Amino acid sequence: MLGLRSPYDDVFNEFRRLEREFDALLDGGTTLSGSRNIRAFSSGTFPAVNVAASPEAVTVYLFAPGIDARSLDLSIQQNVLSISGTRDVKPQENGTYFRQERFTGPFRRVVALPEDVDPEKVAARYDAGIVQITIDRRASEKPRRIDIQS
Repeated sequence: MLGLRSPYDDVFNEFRRLEREFDALLDGGTTLSGSRNIRAFSSGTFPAVNVAASPEAVTVYLFAPGIDARSLDLSIQQNVLSISGTRDVKPQENGTYFRQERFTGPFRRVVALPEDVDPEKVAARYDAGIVQITIDRRASEKPRRIDIQS
């Protein structure tokens, strides 16, 4: 019976091929065994960032669980917000990892901001693993309602 193929072999081989293509497309992380992982952050995408804009301000949400907010370095230069830091995850004592998806090590994120933000009016706060950075827009750039006199 050796050498007989199951009708499912082709299906599973196709799934493996698709997984390799998705990993290559998304630049997935690599597990400790050397296999690629589609769910891992690719290099340069930690921590996750959301950016929201309103007529008054631009708000950047940095999802940084497990990071001490005092260890983050935030700066703005020429409408570019730079965020850097290090995430240290202590290894488990007396254990061997077969898979490790949690990011550890130094990171840097760069966010391009709109031209009308005011780098002098920035506020940042940390709450429950989320850093919220609010940059006001310049007053001269905000839309202004003009009343018509009759």
